[in-house]
Amino acid sequence: MRAVIQRVSGASCRVADEVTGEIGLGFMVLLGIEDADTEEDMEWLAGKIFSMRVFADEQGMMNKALADIGGDILLISQFTLFASTKKGNRPGFTRAARPEKAIPLYEAMKERLTALLGRKVEAGIFGADMKLSLINDGPVTILIDTKNRE
Repeated sequence: MRAVIQRVSGASCRVADEVTGEIGLGFMVLLGIEDADTEEDMEWLAGKIFSMRVFADEQGMMNKALADIGGDILLISQFTLFASTKKGNRPGFTRAARPEKAIPLYEAMKERLTALLGRKVEAGIFGADMKLSLINDGPVTILIDTKNRE
C-alpha cells in the first residue's frame, strides 16, 4: 500500500457535482492498493497515518498528531500511485490491485481509521471520477509505502 498524506487546513471531494467528503484541519490521504497488499499492511499503515506527528505544538514544532488537534481525515482511493513509468510515455498500472481485491482493503482502511479517530472518516467513491480540492498546509506532504517499513 502507498499513501500520500497531505496536511490540510481544508479539503473536499466531489463526484458529479455532489460533495462526498469534506474536512477542515487534518489529513487528505491518497491511498493506493497493490495486489501484494494484505490486511496486515492496512493495519500498519492506518496506525502510521493516525499517529503521524506533523501538526505544530506551542513552540511551532511538528509534534502533534491528529488526535491532539482534533483533526479529520479525507480518504481517497488512488490506483495511479502504482503507475509504472519505465517504458514509453503512457503509464502502466499492472501493480495496482483489481477492484475485487482493492475495494475490501479500502473499506477496511476507512473502518480502521474511523475506529482510531473516534469519528467518521470522510471519503471519495472508489473508482469514481473525483474532483479534489485542498489547501495544503505548510505544505506538508508525506509518502508512505508499506513495503518499505525498514
